[in-house]
Amino acid sequence: MTLQDFDIIIASAQHVDYAQQICDEMAESAKARGTGIAQRSPEYVANKMLEGKAVIALHKDGTWAGFCYIETWSHGQFVANSGLIVSPEFRKVGLAKAIKQKIFELSRSKYPEAKLFGLTTGLAVMKINSELGYEPVTYSELTQDEEFWKGCKSCVNYDILMSKGRKNCMCTAMLFDPEEKQKESEERMKKITHKATLLERIENALRGKSKILTLLVKA
Repeated sequence: MTLQDFDIIIASAQHVDYAQQICDEMAESAKARGTGIAQRSPEYVANKMLEGKAVIALHKDGTWAGFCYIETWSHGQFVANSGLIVSPEFRKVGLAKAIKQKIFELSRSKYPEAKLFGLTTGLAVMKINSELGYEPVTYSELTQDEEFWKGCKSCVNYDILMSKGRKNCMCTAMLFDPEEKQKESEERMKKITHKATLLERIENALRGKSKILTLLVKA
């Protein structure tokens, strides 16, 4: 089984029948990990599909294989790619990474100026996020929207979070800041341009010396 056996697409109205199955698997997965997640109803998940704010993976035989959706906070200033889940029978083929890539692209398309963030205890997800350009940050750099933090109530570590004043917990906070990434890109371009200019000057200087030596030899 390879990634070519799956279709990874933006979910729509034709996929709402998978909502219950997706929610059940999210709950089972959290239970198996011994952690909690922001519990979502099938209606909530279905609505994300109807809004075009979700990505679904389907096996070529039509079986549901994976899912992830977009949530916005602080009036669209922050975006989270939430609820990443892959059906157990389809794990270890790179599906989670492919879904994250697709939902990341969708998020950047819909909210180009928003900061993308996530909270996770999973090393695999951290690795995927890092490859997408996310960086570890303190909780203070995340949205302070109360509705977001209410979602942590269903987590077994919620008491730890609150006892630490929401400054840290068992999860690692990661952030993709488009403004910072733009600055980094501009800095890289400046360095490349500077190196190119420097090389050009060196080449010109060498050509000049070569001409002088030629003239001296002829003389």
